[in-house]
Amino acid sequence: MYNREAAFNRYPANQATKSQMAKHLKLQNSESVVIAAAAQIYAAYISAGRVADGEEDQWMTRSIKEAIKIAAATDDAIISDDEVESTQF
Repeated sequence: MYNREAAFNRYPANQATKSQMAKHLKLQNSESVVIAAAAQIYAAYISAGRVADGEEDQWMTRSIKEAIKIAAATDDAIISDDEVESTQF
């Protein structure tokens, strides 16, 4: 029988201490977007079977770096409305 909690706790990164669990995060919107991208990248690595036991932190760090790289490239490629100086006629 599949034990979801046991599967979740199999990864050291999921074994947070009480002090870590009690910490409240205050993230900026851009940080939340990067976290979402990093989580998708990390999930893809797990689904592909690339994350071996004991290597979770290494792959998570790699996923975060890749998400930041994607975010920076996107920021460089796109000029948002907030970044455009208004010109007066």
